[in-house]
Amino acid sequence: MGRHPSLALAVLLAVFAHGPLATADEGIVAAEPSVAAVEGAIFDDVDVVGDDLDEDLFGEPSLVVADPFEGVNRAVFAFNDKLYFYVFKPVARLYRIVPEPVRVSVGNFFSNITAPIRVVNNTLQGKIGPAGGELMRCIINSTVGIGGLFDPATRYAAIPKSNEDFGQTLGRYGIGSGPYLVLPMLGPSNVRDGVGRVVDLFLDPLPYLVHGPEYWAARGTSTVNTVSLDKDTYEGIKRDALDPYLFVRDAYAQHRAGKIER
Repeated sequence: MGRHPSLALAVLLAVFAHGPLATADEGIVAAEPSVAAVEGAIFDDVDVVGDDLDEDLFGEPSLVVADPFEGVNRAVFAFNDKLYFYVFKPVARLYRIVPEPVRVSVGNFFSNITAPIRVVNNTLQGKIGPAGGELMRCIINSTVGIGGLFDPATRYAAIPKSNEDFGQTLGRYGIGSGPYLVLPMLGPSNVRDGVGRVVDLFLDPLPYLVHGPEYWAARGTSTVNTVSLDKDTYEGIKRDALDPYLFVRDAYAQHRAGKIER
């Protein structure tokens, strides 16, 4: 899967909401060509970090983002920034002693667990083919792929992954994004996507499989694993963007709008 400037910080922070990637989903798409490409929001699944960049995402932002809470958002952004550099990134660097193929398999495992989220949301959006594809991916990867550690559905069956979440589902039905929000630990979002994350949490099998400390240990492992596979995307944003907050905000808005239109 192609890697593109995603939410880096969000990726890393979206995992708590969507599982792997943030699911995050999927992440942020870079708005400046100088930032190296990664995939989907440091938390859009680590097979994981994102979708292909659209050419129209480069250059000046094409969307006007409602940001009435900018003061609070910037404070939370600063908190997440410190959390990334002082907690997640150092732990992820240590975790890189684990061979990359093993870490990719860990990402595949967590991605496979969240298949119900993608099946349900594809179905709700009327995307019956992709919904069926996600169901087949889960069956193939859970069996031939040894519990989701490997991804034969992509490699041998050529069934593409179709990342859809409830925030996108609401968007497909015409629900506006609402004000931009930066959530502690979760990163870039908005009112619509925040509601979507809550709904997706009920569709995520992980909370039903493990509880208490084991649940948070699994979530933490998924997050650190995803960050360990990222190639310092957020560092690139901090280095190249004049205002990282605005870069992430506008990139997130464009990325989500692009996903809803697909």
